[in-house]
Amino acid sequence: MRSVCVFCGANFNGDLLLRQAVEQLAELMAARGITLVFGGGKVGVMGILADAMLSRGGKAIGVMPRFLMDKEVAHAGLTELHVVENMHQRKQLMNNLCEAIIMLPGGFGTLEEFFEVLTWLQLGLHNHPVGILNVNGFYDLLMQQMDLMVEQRFLKPANRKLVLSSADPIELIALMENCEVNPDEVWFRDRNLT
Repeated sequence: MRSVCVFCGANFNGDLLLRQAVEQLAELMAARGITLVFGGGKVGVMGILADAMLSRGGKAIGVMPRFLMDKEVAHAGLTELHVVENMHQRKQLMNNLCEAIIMLPGGFGTLEEFFEVLTWLQLGLHNHPVGILNVNGFYDLLMQQMDLMVEQRFLKPANRKLVLSSADPIELIALMENCEVNPDEVWFRDRNLT
């Protein structure tokens, strides 16, 4: 992998384990020459990750809609900053610039970004591996919800397996580098789901 898109929060909750995981991820990516693609902000988890990459000599490419330039406070020291018109263009460009996608802890925006590109993967619009860095069990309940979707037959088991996860950045990158991305047809052939 030469580039990884990371979806993460524009806020930071002060969790030392999260900060440590972000630092480890940046260390690993910079050491392997993996470029960071992210939302372009200097605040929150975004800013911590970008600063960690840049301080290690890594590359950090930001993508930010014009209307968020003040709210998310664009990072001034990035390798590249792309300014786009809207959120859809942001996600599309981030996806085009990367070879894999990781979600770190965040809020609604982080989830929205992750699930849109995950849906694109299901539909065959890209073949990037997707992973969740599940620091301190932050996404345990979300992954339980995905398992319930499989149990209730709203999500195919093969597509549930597309979401890789680990609390350890090193393990997550290894899983992503060695996975086969094989989404199943989204629609059930048998329409009777009871």
